Amino acid sequence: MFFDALEKTSKGLTACVFDATDRIQHMFMRYMDPTHPSNRDKDTEIHKNAIEDLYTRCDDLLGRTLEKMGDRSILMVISDHGFKTFRRGVNINSWLREHGYLHLKEGKETSGDWFESVDWSRTKAYALGLTGMYLNIKGRESQGIVNPGEEEAAVKAEISQKLKELYDEQEGKNAVREVYDVTTLYKGPYLSNSPDLLIGYEVGFRVSWGCATGKVDSTVIEDNVKSWSGDHCIDPVVVPGIFFCNRPIATEKPRLLDIGPTTLSLFGVPIPPHMDGVPLFKGSPWNGEAHQAGAGRSADKTDSTV
Repeated sequence: MFFDALEKTSKGLTACVFDATDRIQHMFMRYMDPTHPSNRDKDTEIHKNAIEDLYTRCDDLLGRTLEKMGDRSILMVISDHGFKTFRRGVNINSWLREHGYLHLKEGKETSGDWFESVDWSRTKAYALGLTGMYLNIKGRESQGIVNPGEEEAAVKAEISQKLKELYDEQEGKNAVREVYDVTTLYKGPYLSNSPDLLIGYEVGFRVSWGCATGKVDSTVIEDNVKSWSGDHCIDPVVVPGIFFCNRPIATEKPRLLDIGPTTLSLFGVPIPPHMDGVPLFKGSPWNGEAHQAGAGRSADKTDSTV
């Protein structure tokens, strides 16, 4: 389908998402980590080369794409994240309970999905999803108790500092690398819809399966024994994406948010003021030499971007 679309785009933009690299690494990362907890009682040989084989095929795809492109075509290969092993799951809700920020109803030791046994009248914070933590803000949540402003900032700072000290004896390192206050990261009209804190887990850790759906367990950190053994929902610093291009770019550190402005600039479309990114090319990219051998073998494709 990709090559059919490429063939039919004599001028303009062709964009295609290949998600096999994501799915395969989620499910086969344990083969690259001999001591991974999910290897217990499972095959560790038959598919041990699954990830390497996939990237070999991707490399072949890249070569065939370059052969079909004209010398005035620009190719960008982009990923929004990398991958790491996911060995241990962290239940942030259980941690919040241990430290007095989350409370359960009288007589309850654990809670099922969606916080069914949580006592909101005494709960200051809770976690839901893969990296987000929310404060129980008065006036925002239906049973909020944390006052916005100074108290909110103090709770954020206190939780952030303590979380970064969460140590896992089994792995011999801290489970959390960084905690981010979203008000220092984002701006705009939708900021109120985001979590209040984003948790940047260390390599080997991720939010536990139960915590993602609002459970409160009896343990804070547990082995991940699922075949879903690799992940990227951790501190972004340790899972950077990749960027390949057949033209020189003007920075050594391209960002995902630069891709939109770059594409618009290639087609001479004004960049809206709300976009934070900047074009990756300085001047006309067609004046530079292609970086990849094999680019520009066909003359039937001109002025296109892939």
